[in-house]
Amino acid sequence: MNDKEFLEMIVKALVEKPEDVVVERTIDERGVLLTLKVNPAEMGKIIGKQGQTARSLRTLLRIMGNKNNSYVNLKVYEPEKEGRPMATPMPRVETKHEEVDDLKL
Repeated sequence: MNDKEFLEMIVKALVEKPEDVVVERTIDERGVLLTLKVNPAEMGKIIGKQGQTARSLRTLLRIMGNKNNSYVNLKVYEPEKEGRPMATPMPRVETKHEEVDDLKL
């Protein structure tokens, strides 16, 4: 069983809609990256309280990677984060020097 099949098996056992589980495997100079996509309603089950479930999945995948002499990492795809625009900065307000001088600090 390879790392992708291993992750799919565990995640499908955790969620209520296993047909929505998709794992993409990419390899680069840093090792193997598994990107996990699940139904957005079940994202909390995968991440867990304070990220415990996701952290545990990453630990198991690193153990699998060590067995095969490779580095395996997990990215949980969050669709609402991917296309979200960055926060707009607060507009600058011009202050007149006389107003500041009158404060008498």
